[in-house]
Amino acid sequence: MASQQHTLPPLPYAYDALEPVISKQIMELHHQKHHQTYVNNLNAALSSHVTATQANDVPSLIALQQKIKFNGGGHINHSLFWKNLTPQGTPGNDITSAAPSLGSAINSRWGSQKAFQEAFNATLLGIQGSGWGWLVSVGGPKGQLEIVTTKDQDPVASTDVPLFGVDMWEHAYYLQYLNNKAGYVQGIWSIINWAEAEKRYTAGIENPIKL
Repeated sequence: MASQQHTLPPLPYAYDALEPVISKQIMELHHQKHHQTYVNNLNAALSSHVTATQANDVPSLIALQQKIKFNGGGHINHSLFWKNLTPQGTPGNDITSAAPSLGSAINSRWGSQKAFQEAFNATLLGIQGSGWGWLVSVGGPKGQLEIVTTKDQDPVASTDVPLFGVDMWEHAYYLQYLNNKAGYVQGIWSIINWAEAEKRYTAGIENPIKL
C-alpha cells in the first residue's frame, strides 16, 4: 500500500501582494523552497512509514515519528499561515467589519485591541530560537482566547483552534528586516486576515492539509 502524497497549496494571492510588509523575494523563498521542502520530506517520511509498517519494523517506525512531526507540522503551520494573511486594504484587514465576534471576544479578554496586540507582540518577541506565536480558541470554536507559542514546527494542540499564527523563524523575515524582528512583528498586523480568523473562531477549521 503506497502512501498518499501531499502537495504544496497555492498561495491565495500573488507573491508580491503582501509588500511592503513581506517582500516578494521572501514569499517566493518561503513558499516555493521552505514549505515545499516540508511537503517533500513529509511525503518521504510517510512512504518510509508504510514500508516499515509492512515489515513490522518497530525501531524504524519509532525513528520516523520525529520526521513526521517536524515536517507534518511545517506543512500544517504554513498552510494555515498563508490563509491567515491578506494584502493591505482588502476587506479582511478590518477587524471591526470582518471579525465582529472575534473582535468582541478579544476586547473582553484583553480589554482592547491595542492591549491584545501588545501582549501578542511581547509573546512573539519573547520566543527564543525558532517557533510560532498563535491566537487560539481553547477547546474548539468560540472558546477562551489564549496567546500560545509552539516550538520549531510543532502545531497547535489538536483540541484548540488556531485562529491565526505568525511564523517567527528567521526565514520568514530576515532577508528584509535583518535583526529588526520587532519591525516584522509590528508590520504583520496590517496584513492579518481577520475574516479568516473570524471564520475559524466561529466555525472551527477543517484539516488544513487534506489530501
